[in-house]
Amino acid sequence: MTQNFKALALTYKTAPVAIRELVSLNESATKKLHQFIRNYTTATDVLIVSTCNRTEIYYLAEKDFSVEIFKGLSLIKYCEPGFDQHFTQISGYEAILHLFEVSLGLDAQVIGDLQISGQVKNAYQWSADENMAGPFLHRLMHTIFFANKRVVQETSFRDGAASISYAAKELAEDLTWDIQSPRVLVVGVGEIGQDFCLNLANSRLENVTVLNRTQDKAEKLAQKYNFKFGGIEDLQAEIENADIVISSVSGTQPLITLELLKDIDVLTHKYFIDLSIPRSIEPSVEDIPGALVYNLDNIRAKTNEALEKRRASIPAVKNIILDSISEFEDWSKEMIISPTIQRLKSTLEQIRKEEIARFIKNAKPEEVQKLDEMSRSLMQKILKYPVLQLKAACRRGEAETLSELLNNLFNVESQSEKTLK
Repeated sequence: MTQNFKALALTYKTAPVAIRELVSLNESATKKLHQFIRNYTTATDVLIVSTCNRTEIYYLAEKDFSVEIFKGLSLIKYCEPGFDQHFTQISGYEAILHLFEVSLGLDAQVIGDLQISGQVKNAYQWSADENMAGPFLHRLMHTIFFANKRVVQETSFRDGAASISYAAKELAEDLTWDIQSPRVLVVGVGEIGQDFCLNLANSRLENVTVLNRTQDKAEKLAQKYNFKFGGIEDLQAEIENADIVISSVSGTQPLITLELLKDIDVLTHKYFIDLSIPRSIEPSVEDIPGALVYNLDNIRAKTNEALEKRRASIPAVKNIILDSISEFEDWSKEMIISPTIQRLKSTLEQIRKEEIARFIKNAKPEEVQKLDEMSRSLMQKILKYPVLQLKAACRRGEAETLSELLNNLFNVESQSEKTLK
């Protein structure tokens, strides 16, 4: 069964930002693609994972449905021809391994990324919403979730802040721990600014204002997280109101300068975090009593330590993945023999009922009950050995041969047809 699992994967490794944006799918678009796949293919167990760094479609089918899936994606996203060249096609064990590595953060742009686990869970929920998650996908996803739990409990792979934006969020929380409802000002909505706001959405920092040179972009980002927004002309006034300022704007000269802030009164402390290269906050801002400036070097020291711990944990994470895949493959192989086991049970149950019927015509009720209990117990004991042998044959890759032998030995097929009649 695992050999029929397939993946179409487009990631930050295979496609530039423009292409990733082109094929990115929100919840509504993801569900539309689920519906297209259901209507125009026979694929089952479909999982669609789409983030800022990847769009990946997983499915179970004997046939390759990549052409049909790309057609559906182009209709939903109005993609120009040629976008499919950025997708990598994977199948079988490699597709399962890839999904594990994505879900656990091994394949993330920031190694050990915490966000990807939640994004994969959302993708699984959307698959279930559209009735596209079958037994194979259910078992696979729960195996992945359990592996993720082991990674958290048994390794340092998720310890610390390994991305600049996440480390900046942690620093902002640490600096304002003693301020009730601290006022946060985010200046700039480029990639780092967007990532920072995404991390803020899951933090205690809720009183946030976003500024940008293009106000429409600030408004769009702010509305996504229920933040306030404004234009860059409000910069001086908003800095005066803020407890902490995070700047990630690009430019050749600092945007936030000592001159800009010379008339601002800092009553206690005001914190500035500069995420820009070149710097967008003038270092001399610290000449203002109570103003403290943190730059990328301060934050990178924190992220480098976390990354070293995470990299050291990679072998342990890979071992957990291999153990989990081995367990999943054993289950998948047993699924192949499940119909044989069910037919064998049905055949023996039919024989048991026929034989019981012969002996209970003149029997007393208590005798009937004892006969029924004894025959059921006998049937379970007879079944136990062939079932164990079938499962062992699965692990050896011999399930098909033994299934055929059992079918012939117990005349399972004809007995099953007799039962149905």
